[in-house]
This record gives sequence, structure tokens and C-alpha cells, in this order.
Amino acid sequence: MDRRSFIKNTLIVTGITLGGAILSKSVSSEKMENKKMKILVITGSPRKNGNSNTLAENFIKGAKEKGHNVVRFDSAFKNVHPCIACNKCGMNGDCVFNDDFKEVKDNIIDSDMVVFATPMYYFGISTQLKAVIDRFYSINGKIHTPKKSALIMTYADTSDKEAEPIIKHYETLLNYLGWQDVGQIIASGVWTEGSVNNTDYPKQAFDLGKSI
Repeated sequence: MDRRSFIKNTLIVTGITLGGAILSKSVSSEKMENKKMKILVITGSPRKNGNSNTLAENFIKGAKEKGHNVVRFDSAFKNVHPCIACNKCGMNGDCVFNDDFKEVKDNIIDSDMVVFATPMYYFGISTQLKAVIDRFYSINGKIHTPKKSALIMTYADTSDKEAEPIIKHYETLLNYLGWQDVGQIIASGVWTEGSVNNTDYPKQAFDLGKSI
């Protein structure tokens, strides 16, 4: 089966139209409201005490307080080789690289929610997080299932316009996968390490985690 046929069949099986509409709330997603969820948080900052990592920590605290099971994957401190488009995985098989992406694979498939946390680097998501997302290709057939998702993003500028490319990337990804966005923390005006602590964003992240 060629790549185009695979994508078309995957979208048909999961109920996603080629037009790209996000799935409406299904019975299975409604059930998520009443159960403890498994949440995978994927961070992208190479600064251990970076602003986006701080917000991720607060989100996790809120989610755990609600009783959810949270798995955190700090991509900047893991060994994840970039995708090289060899297509050996066939979009649904073993990747040629045996690295830390296995941790993501082992947790994302059965997760109920995936959270992306990233700083803005040169008007895009961090390289480390992008490498993880690109490797989703190898498990494409397994992750087109209803999931919740959230975006946590920090950037030094204060212009809403500068945040639009990352938000659009995130929304396009969810549109393709059929995941449901349940919240976005877009923290502007934070640059130096720790500057987010002087804002209301940590509380917003905690509240989002606790509200899931």
C-alpha cells in the first residue's frame, strides 16, 4: 500500500474526513470526563528550569491533584533521532532508530491526553519537541484515536501575532489526528529563566491541569 492510500484508509477508519474537520465529541471522549486519565506531557525546553518547563510542572501538579496518571517526557534530555524519511516503518511499524522515542511510543498510544510544552525558538517550536512529533510518523496508524490535548507555549515577545504560527501548527496537528483541544496557555513576555514565576501563568497552568 502506498503512502497516500495508507493515509486515506487511516482517515476513513478513524472517522476523519479528508476535509480535516476535528472530530466532534464522541461517546468515548465523553467517558473521559468521568474517569481518571493517562496524560502524556511532552516538553521541549533544553533549560531544566525554563519557563515552559515551569508551566508544565504546574499543569502536572494540577492534573495529579485531580487524580490523573501523568507521564512526562523531556525531549531535550532524551536521545530522539530526527526522522530521515526512509519510510522503513511504513507509517505503522518499527522505526530504524532504537532510541528514547520508545518511551513516547509506549505511553502515547494508550494515553487519553497529550500535552505539548515548548518555548518559541525563532518563531517555531523547539527542535527537540519537533523531532519527537516528526517521529509520530512511525506510529501514525495507532494514534488516530480520540484524545484530548493542550498546548503550553512561552515566548519573549508580547505580540499575539508572533504566537500564531505555533498555535496554527498545533491546531493543524490536532485536526489531522482527530484530537480535541481542551486548553492553551500562551505565555507572552517571558524570556529569562524564571521570569514566568512573576506572572499569573503558573496558576493558569495549574488550573488547566486540575480542570481536565
